[in-house]
Amino acid sequence: MRSACASNSTGLKSVIRKKCVFPSYTNLPVVYKSVQLDCGYRLDIVVEERVIVELKAVERLMPIHEAQILTYLKLSQIKTGLLMNFNSVTLKEGLRRFVL
Repeated sequence: MRSACASNSTGLKSVIRKKCVFPSYTNLPVVYKSVQLDCGYRLDIVVEERVIVELKAVERLMPIHEAQILTYLKLSQIKTGLLMNFNSVTLKEGLRRFVL
């Protein structure tokens, strides 16, 4: 199951990449009191520096996943984020939109 989810993720990236310009797995620096911290935050997809897409393949989305995307939005100062779970029956069940 894991390899199928990974291939879905890779397939999605290749489809989106044909239409939009975005780097996948973008590092997100954290700056605290003018000091850059290396916390290891890594964004799955950032589209046109306007939307963060966080990809998951879990049984169900949990509050920790929502907290993760909200943290990424606040730190990056990007206003819109999508949380996508590929381990769901329909796209509607596995897609959540966040706006700050």
